[in-house]
Amino acid sequence: MNDSTKPETSPFESVDPAPPSDLKNIDKLQIILCDENQKMFQRMRALFALRNIGGNGSVDALSSAFNSNSALLKHEIAYVLGQMQNSHALPCLIDRLADNEEDVMVRHEAAEALGAIGDQRAMEVLSDFIEDSEIVVAESCEVAIDLLNYISSKNLDYS
Repeated sequence: MNDSTKPETSPFESVDPAPPSDLKNIDKLQIILCDENQKMFQRMRALFALRNIGGNGSVDALSSAFNSNSALLKHEIAYVLGQMQNSHALPCLIDRLADNEEDVMVRHEAAEALGAIGDQRAMEVLSDFIEDSEIVVAESCEVAIDLLNYISSKNLDYS
């Protein structure tokens, strides 16, 4: 692969399944992301553009697409919310984790995103689901708790 055909490098150092949209307008990106008639590729492009823009407005736009019929899209939303590490996403991720009707793949990713954000306010919720009947969810909560503990230990001031 030559340099002109290499995929765009993510500012999050991840290999994304779609390049981010060139649009920078959060409202327009949200419309694309939430439109069930759009091709998944275009919705993913909007998702990664919102992630790259960042901020609470992008978190709100991403969270609004948790109403989608696509478990794949919702899984990816939870993943990028974890990458963004914005505590504003905690309530919507907690809702996804707590929803037993939600696809297990989405619940698992919501748990991991809660750990990745690194906000100790997620600890109690993660602990509540560590013995979830879905083993993938329970194990994801265990990993997220370990990550929260690790982040806390790195933030301690030993001076």
